[in-house]
Amino acid sequence: MAKVENTILMFKEMVSGYEITLPSEGIPRKPIRKLIRFFQTVEDARLQGLVSYPLHEILMIAFLAVMAGAGTIFDIAMFGSSNAAWLKENFGVEHGIPSHDTIRRVLSLIHPAQLQAATVSFLLENIKTLKRAFRIEDGVKQYCVDGKTARGTGRLKGSEREVKQMHTLHVYDRSDGICLVSKEVGEKTNEIPVAQEILRMLDLKDSVVSFDALNTQRETVAAVVGQKGDYVAALKGNQRELYQEAASFFTPSLLRRIETKGTNFIEVKEKKHNRIEVRRYYLSTNVSWLVQIEDWPGMKSLVYYSLHTEDVNTGKTSKEIYCYLSSLTDVELCADVIRGHWAVENQLHWHLDVNFLEDSTEIIDRASFQNFSLLNKMALSIFKLIAPIQKLSVRSTKKYIGWNIDALIKAFRILDEDILADAILDVKTKR
Repeated sequence: MAKVENTILMFKEMVSGYEITLPSEGIPRKPIRKLIRFFQTVEDARLQGLVSYPLHEILMIAFLAVMAGAGTIFDIAMFGSSNAAWLKENFGVEHGIPSHDTIRRVLSLIHPAQLQAATVSFLLENIKTLKRAFRIEDGVKQYCVDGKTARGTGRLKGSEREVKQMHTLHVYDRSDGICLVSKEVGEKTNEIPVAQEILRMLDLKDSVVSFDALNTQRETVAAVVGQKGDYVAALKGNQRELYQEAASFFTPSLLRRIETKGTNFIEVKEKKHNRIEVRRYYLSTNVSWLVQIEDWPGMKSLVYYSLHTEDVNTGKTSKEIYCYLSSLTDVELCADVIRGHWAVENQLHWHLDVNFLEDSTEIIDRASFQNFSLLNKMALSIFKLIAPIQKLSVRSTKKYIGWNIDALIKAFRILDEDILADAILDVKTKR
């Protein structure tokens, strides 16, 4: 069965059967030096003759504070001042702890694209380390494109002037559990041209890009194909005529023929949360009849997806129908991508709102919010790596690290290739 690579899930399955014990003493210097090195690539926009605190030290303090549960800029300063000696001993913070006003000003001056490059590069390098240690091979990748609005940002303190809530477009790498791109959508535009701009810059070879109906646009599809990627694109009201044509094409008799033949059909049954769900996916490569097919580069198939649900307590049933355009012809891969697209909501947006409280943020400066959010996303990705070893959820891992300052050191040990290799060897020796 063709499926999208899922590094985090594979890692979780590998370590679930046995205990991996990381050393409780010693500083993991290698990942700390690596993080500092990436933070040093971020350009400092301050006047250098007036700088008291190096930028990489401020970023290090901010990131560790976020790991420990900081949700505001004031929290970062309080974390720093409360742990000044510990930060100096373990992370080389030599120039003291800046005030919250200094931290706020610095975060507003950093260009989010530069901090994004640093944080994503750090995460990708550590994911490669994990793959080498557990011999996880690269496969098909899925990039989910979706936007998120921070509901608490639409205000201006001391003013009645309406301020547009900050909206960020995300490209989430479902395969590695990393948000590859976070791009603010400006007040005078929408996420469609922003998505097209981002996709034209990414290497999409051996990747499938999924997006909701809003981004199912000819130019968006062309951007994906131009970067040698595949796509699964939802159809809805924004392409109403095409959606109606696709939905009408999959007549009951055609669905029965596809289901009977079996080659372009897959059914998945699940029971969870007191609901029985039956998901059926039908694929047809007969697309030549579409009047506008030449406007959709690379399109090779239409996918019909029906979701039947039954509440086991009440007996109430429901049925939902969805249609998709795709450059793929493998129904199993399409089914995996369609279901997997929700990872951007469940594995990114949900955590940012529930575990990092971004939806109620008090940060209204646009650059500061974007930079703070980037630190949240880096912390989230690291929590996902730590959680399977700790045998905890991401939420509990975040609390464990926030309540136990020594656990912050332990978090960095999983990012040290030598420490991780020794721990795995120890497990294998005991077996």
